[in-house]
Amino acid sequence: MSELRLNPLTGRWVTVATERAARPGEFTPTRLPVEADPNRPCPFCPGNEEATPPALETYGAEGSWLLRVVPNRYPAFSGDEPMAVTNLGPVFRQAPASGIHEVLVLTPDHEATFADLDDAQVGLVMAAIRDRLEVHARRPGVRYSQAIVNHGREAGASLRHPHGQLLGIPFVPGEVAEEEAGFRRFAGSCLLCTMIEAEVDAGWRVVHEDEHALVVCPFWSGTPYEMLALPKAHEGHITDAKPGDLVAVGRALRDCLDKLRTRVDDLAYNLVFHTLPHHHDDEFHWHVHVLPRVASVVGFEQGTGVLINIVAPEDAAATLR
Repeated sequence: MSELRLNPLTGRWVTVATERAARPGEFTPTRLPVEADPNRPCPFCPGNEEATPPALETYGAEGSWLLRVVPNRYPAFSGDEPMAVTNLGPVFRQAPASGIHEVLVLTPDHEATFADLDDAQVGLVMAAIRDRLEVHARRPGVRYSQAIVNHGREAGASLRHPHGQLLGIPFVPGEVAEEEAGFRRFAGSCLLCTMIEAEVDAGWRVVHEDEHALVVCPFWSGTPYEMLALPKAHEGHITDAKPGDLVAVGRALRDCLDKLRTRVDDLAYNLVFHTLPHHHDDEFHWHVHVLPRVASVVGFEQGTGVLINIVAPEDAAATLR
C-alpha cells in the first residue's frame, strides 16, 4: 500500500508507492550521449586551457594543475547591476540576472567521475567550493551561491569531463527559503542534527557513517536512491565548516556514488549543495542532496509538486549498504 511521508525541510508531502516499480519500463535508465560531437577537443583537458576563459583559480603546481575554476562561457548570471525590479504591467516584473557563473573542473582526468576521485582530490574539490563561496560572499548583490555537480546527459551535463558549477545569484531561491522555513518550524533544536541522531538509532536508512559524516536515504525520499550527505558537526555555512568535516563529507559522497554505480547502475545524477545564504544567521545545517535520475517526472508530479517514489528509502539503503 502506498503511503505519504512529509519532508520537514520543505513542508511538502511525497508519496512512496513501491507497487508502481512493477510497471514495464518504469526503472530503465537511459544512456544519452553527453556530447553532440565526441571528437571535438575537450576544453577542460590539460593542454586545452586556451579553450576556456582565463582561470579564476588554479590548484596544483605550475604547469600541472589539479583543479581549475573558470568563468562559464555561457553564463546564466553575470554582471554587477543591482537587482532593481521593474514593473512592466500588473503582473509583469523583471530584474537583471546579475551575479556569478563559474565552472569547477574537478580533475585533469577526462574519464574520471566524482566516484573515482582519490582522497586528496576530493579534499581539493571541497576546499575549492568553500574558497569560491567565500569569494562570492564578498561580492555586492550576491545573496546566495549554489554549487552543483551534474553527471550524465539526463542530469544536464553537456560535457563528459567531470566538472561542477558555482552560481552566485541576487536572490534566495525558493527551495532554500523553504528549507530555512523548515528549520524555523522545528523550534528548539536543529532539524538535521535531530535527524542524524534518529537515523543512526534506527539504522535502516544509513548508507555511510563515520566519525564526521553521515549519508542516508532520507525517510522522505522523493526519488529512487535519493541520498542526503551531511556533516555531523552543526554548521550553517559551508564556508565555516572545519576542514576535517568538509573532507569527510566529500569522501562520503565519493564512496556512496561508487556504491550507486556498482550496486545499482552508472546512473546520471545531480549533487546539490545547500548552505545558508550569505549574511544569514538563521538556524541551518549545510548538506548535499544526491539525486539520481532514474525515473521520469510525469504530469501528476509536475501539476502538484508531489513526488512519487517507487523505491522505498529503506530498500534503497539496504541495496547501497
